[in-house]
Amino acid sequence: MTESHTPELSATAHSRARSSSGLRARIPIAVSIIQAFLFLVHIAIYATWTFFWGARDVSSEAALRIALAILSVSFVAASLLAHQYFNPLVRAAYTLASIWLGLVNFFFLAACASWIAYGVPLLFGVHVEKRELAAVCFGLGLLAGICAIVNAAWTRVVRVTVRLPNLPAAWRGRTAAVVSDLHLGHVRNAGFLRRIVRKLSQLHPDVLFIPGDLFDGTTTDLERLVKPWAEFSAPQGAFFITGNHEEFFSPSKYLDAVRESGIRVLENEKIILDGLQIVGIHYRDSENEERFRSILRQVALDPKVASVLLVHNPNRLPAAAEAGISLQLSGHTHRGQFFPFTAIVSRVYGKYAYGLNRFGDLLVYTSCGAGTWGPPMRLGSNPEIVLIQFE
Repeated sequence: MTESHTPELSATAHSRARSSSGLRARIPIAVSIIQAFLFLVHIAIYATWTFFWGARDVSSEAALRIALAILSVSFVAASLLAHQYFNPLVRAAYTLASIWLGLVNFFFLAACASWIAYGVPLLFGVHVEKRELAAVCFGLGLLAGICAIVNAAWTRVVRVTVRLPNLPAAWRGRTAAVVSDLHLGHVRNAGFLRRIVRKLSQLHPDVLFIPGDLFDGTTTDLERLVKPWAEFSAPQGAFFITGNHEEFFSPSKYLDAVRESGIRVLENEKIILDGLQIVGIHYRDSENEERFRSILRQVALDPKVASVLLVHNPNRLPAAAEAGISLQLSGHTHRGQFFPFTAIVSRVYGKYAYGLNRFGDLLVYTSCGAGTWGPPMRLGSNPEIVLIQFE
């Protein structure tokens, strides 16, 4: 049985409407910047390959240019289609374009490595065989991409033990499963969710927390996509808050699908779950620090009882700590998925990019997620289901 305390939601709805309007206005600019960047990356790969490997004849060089030109626009084009249509053809196109995008990352790193491995010995008067060097670097890039695809398909179970002050006696020894960033859509779909649900059922958690990005934000068959959740139940229930991908546009269709699947949506509110305080704040309302602090004040936390906060992005830790939250559960970072983004994410979030860490009296667990965005690849980060045991 739960007791709910919900603040006024009119300001939230108004804020969401304004944000959605602003987002739509920024989409053409963002698409143009991304596409221009992808053009430059493909040009760099082409220039490197032709310098080191060479083109056999004019026709093969022209074919390579045409192929790379098409591939350079494939991800943006497939993404635009995926936001409008959901059918086998679009799904296949989006999946292949996403895989190519990941391979491009590793091929670009291979191109950089080729120039370094060729240029540094040249400074000392040593000449390296260009074709062999390119073959090795680009071969390693392809191997890295294949390993990243395999790794992303292997979901691990990470077990964590936490000790919270003032934890209700009923929760000692209980477990909570955390599954974030599944990104269900064109690449990860009902079959993927069915495997996640099967793993969750084997773990027998007392409660399930989903801190955002359950969906990828593209057009999809939501009813079919959430159907596997019917096979899972936890004694204390399952709870969800939105991530940024549910809020690309209006999140209402995703929230309706979640509710119909039997999962409770926490609408910037506090519930009392067998004595434990559970707070859930949606992504958009957590991104505005003033709004985030206001919601935490309105839910009226009892400082004498342990509390758990679900919030997608782990970027408001001072506010959560000041409000007296005991444990924050987040996702969003994906731990970067693969290099160089693993390094970028680590730079942005520091030690809070992944895992269990402390911020003052606040414990924070940032999950790297179970799914992927864009390329279905992970290297240097592993897809995970987190099982937290309370002591």
